[in-house]
Amino acid sequence: MTQAIDLNCLPHLADLFRHFNTGKHLNRLSDAVLWAELEQEQEAYTTFFQALGYELRVDGRGFAWFHTDDKSATLSQQSRQLALLFMVIFDTQADAGKALNRFSDWPIDRALLTTASEHHQELLQAEGLDVDGLLALLERAGTFGFARSEAGHWQLLPAVCRYLDHFEALAEQLTDESAVLDEDTP
Repeated sequence: MTQAIDLNCLPHLADLFRHFNTGKHLNRLSDAVLWAELEQEQEAYTTFFQALGYELRVDGRGFAWFHTDDKSATLSQQSRQLALLFMVIFDTQADAGKALNRFSDWPIDRALLTTASEHHQELLQAEGLDVDGLLALLERAGTFGFARSEAGHWQLLPAVCRYLDHFEALAEQLTDESAVLDEDTP
């Protein structure tokens, strides 16, 4: 038996559905009103969207999205390009001694992207990307709720944690594999 949901308690239902249904992430930093509403009525929103066939995921680090296992070719291509963008930014900032979990504090501007482009020139050339291409990817990241434009720079939003989690898992896997190889070497 399903529990009845009082739709009067969900005043931003249409706004949240539109937001999530376009593939965007909701971030507490970029839309405090919608975030507060979602946080306050999370169980009701999750139940309602689930009844419609959508899986709402809310991450305690301050972001939410509709999760899907269905990967279209276009979505896959966009996600791959965004992963590349975030990877070169994270790698460049790590080389500069920046704490990766503080990424929302980093101003992302042309100078940083130029440095990232220089450090990853071969990889980016293989993808046909230069500094202007990286800036265009940041614009696309903004469309999906991963970044926002500030005065003269971009700010990465909490939803980027989804990519950072994958990068850290891959790095851990490589470290584990390397340790196994070292143990097997006489």
